[in-house]
Formats: sequence, C-alpha cells, structure tokens
Amino acid sequence: MLAKIKELVLSVQHLFAMAGACLLVPLLTGLDPMVALLGSGVGTLIFHACTKRKMPVFLASSFAFIPPIIAVGAMYNGDLAYAQGGIICVGLIYIVLSLIFRVISVEKVTKVFSPTVVGSMIVIIAFSLMPSALNNIIYMDSASLFNPLTFGLAVLTLIIAVAISKFGKGFFGQLGIIIALIIGYIASIALGLVDLTPILSSPIVAVPNFTFPKFSLNAIIMIVPLILAVFMEHIGDVLVNGEVTGNNFLEDPGLKRSFLGDGLATLFAGFIGAPVNTTYSENTSLLAITKNYNPRLLRYTAVIAIILSFVAVIGAALQNTPSWVVGGISLYLYCMIAWIGYRNIKKNNTFSSTYKMIILIVMVVLGLGLSFADDFGIQLVISGFSLSEFALAISAIAGIILSIIFTASGKISDVKLEDYK
Repeated sequence: MLAKIKELVLSVQHLFAMAGACLLVPLLTGLDPMVALLGSGVGTLIFHACTKRKMPVFLASSFAFIPPIIAVGAMYNGDLAYAQGGIICVGLIYIVLSLIFRVISVEKVTKVFSPTVVGSMIVIIAFSLMPSALNNIIYMDSASLFNPLTFGLAVLTLIIAVAISKFGKGFFGQLGIIIALIIGYIASIALGLVDLTPILSSPIVAVPNFTFPKFSLNAIIMIVPLILAVFMEHIGDVLVNGEVTGNNFLEDPGLKRSFLGDGLATLFAGFIGAPVNTTYSENTSLLAITKNYNPRLLRYTAVIAIILSFVAVIGAALQNTPSWVVGGISLYLYCMIAWIGYRNIKKNNTFSSTYKMIILIVMVVLGLGLSFADDFGIQLVISGFSLSEFALAISAIAGIILSIIFTASGKISDVKLEDYK
C-alpha cells in the first residue's frame, strides 16, 4: 500500500512538471486548456500502448506549433477548427514516418544521428527553452517594472527544488519539484500575489469544450512544415530518454513504434481540439532527478490528467500557478536537459576530435543563433516563415550532413548502437 502511495505522489509530481508548459500552449493559441490536458493524457496512454509500455515518456502540447496555430486563427477570424485540420495532417504524416522506419534499420538511423549530433541537439533544445523560464522568473508587474518580490519567490522555489533533489534522502529526495512548487504557490498566495477568484468561481466538474475539425489547404500548408522541427525533436527526446534510463529505445521498441504512438496521439488531439502532442523533456529531466524510471508512473500521470480535465476547479488551480514559480522549476528542469546533452557529447569524446568539435560548433551557432535572431531584431524570413521557427531543424540537418561527410571520409569513426547504451 505504501509503495502505491509513493508511486501516486511521484506521478502527481510528473503532472506538475508538465502542466505549466502543457496548459501554456492552449492559453497562448486560444485552444481549450482542459481539452489539451485530456489530449495529453489520452495521447500518453496511446503512446505507451504503441511502444509496448517500455518508454517512461509523457506527451503534451508542442511549443513548435504555437506560431502557425495563432496565424491560422487570425486568418479564419478566430476559428481554430481549421488549425485542427492541420494538426490531423501532422498526425497522419507521423504515421507514414512510422511505416518508413519499419524498413529503415536502426543502424542507418544511428549513423545519421551520431552522439555528437544528438548531444548538440539536446543542448540546443535546453538553451532555447531557458529564455521562457527566465522571462517567468523576471516577472514584470502591470507597469512593466521588475518585481523583486516575485523574483525572490522564483529563486526560493529554484533553491528548494535543487536542495531537496541534491541532499534529500530516499523517497523525500525524489519530491524536490512538487515540494518546491507547493511552497512557492502557498508563499505567493500568503503574500497576496495570486488572484484566487478563477479558482473560487470555477465549477467543480465540467465537460471540456470539444470542437470538430475543419479542413483548409492554406491552414494545412501553414502548419505541416513545422513537422520537420518536431521530427528532429522526437528523435532527440527518444535518445535522451534512453540515455537517462540506460536503455536503447532506438532498437526496442524502435522509432517505428514511437512515431506511430506520437502520430496517433496527435491525430486524437486534432479531432478533439487539442494542440499537437510531443514527447516532453520536462518529464524526462524529472526522471533524471528522481532516478525512478518506471513507465507505469507516467501512465498514472496520464490517468490523473484525464480525470483532472473534467475537474474544472483543479484545472483552474493548475492554470493559476504563478508564472514565477513555474519559471523557477522550469529553469532547473532545462538545466538538467542541458547537462544530459553535455554528458552525451563528452561520452562520445567530442572535445578530443577536431571534426566532432566542428559539428558541435556549427550546430550550436546555427541552432541558438537562429533561435534568438528575432530577439536581436534580425528578421530572417523565407516565404512568410521566420527561420527562428526552424532553428532546431536547420541545426540538426547541418550536423547530420557534416557527420555523414566526416564519417564517409574517415575523419570520424562509424557510430555503433553501443554508443547509445
């Protein structure tokens, strides 16, 4: 009984780790947050069924598709049903990719995605996510002035999470994230920084606002190209998850199953009005922190998410989590992702090889340079799309091409499956 209670608490912690990002996407795009929560829960269960219940992965709202969903909504006067049509097409393409991976060997995939390429991808993903965490930490009040009180609460949340995870013993040491989040939340309420009206006025139970999809070629063209970035992200996350847990998920259950699971989950999301589903790095980094890799925990989290999607008052409480508290937690999680990427790079002896270093430098410069170009007022636009939206894909493609060239010329050795174990 005690073991089950521990698993339940750890599952709730996974819920908190993903909830902020999962709910932020629909809030930014205009989709229903409770539908997104339901879509992530059902999508995760679909993914686990497709991957033989072996991968400790949670699926939730993808940030990559925020710009095109907003653009489609503006094009059709706020009717996001047309965005749903594009999301369904993304899911179908994922399913096609899963069929392609049934005839492409894992060895061919590993030759293309070397540990240097993968490690660099992971580091780029982590650093490209950090500005969102920092923006939440450096919270601005209504007058756009720096708020030292919320900043202090964000730092307090971060310190508590790190301290418990680092120095906590046994089961208590696995609860750093959820304890820090609760303390930060309560402290914010006590200081009068949280408006409880949305929670107090919310009904206890409510059915999520499901919507049916509509299809438009223009909307599909705007949304589908972003699949290239998510394709790279998916492979990177599968490899990260395997690196964290000590498994080779490229081989078993394989990309054919992981892409199928992601595709079916996104297909379901599109039909009910939820965002594109993707594997969540927040939960993978939480695995690294807790050292508990049981996939069953993520399925429990999925079931809890499904139940909560019908409990409006709890959903309101999740949506009402102070942004500075989320920022403190997120910064810790993203730093863990960066550390995993660095460990992957170091393990492959990248720093002792000139050619591997060339791959690393080119990928980081392209990935981070394009990601932050807009922030420095540099507009890099092709056919109406900002290159910053494709930063990860462009960086990964450059790394893959260099890796293939250097491997074919004998400058670096072939990659073996053992390199991922």
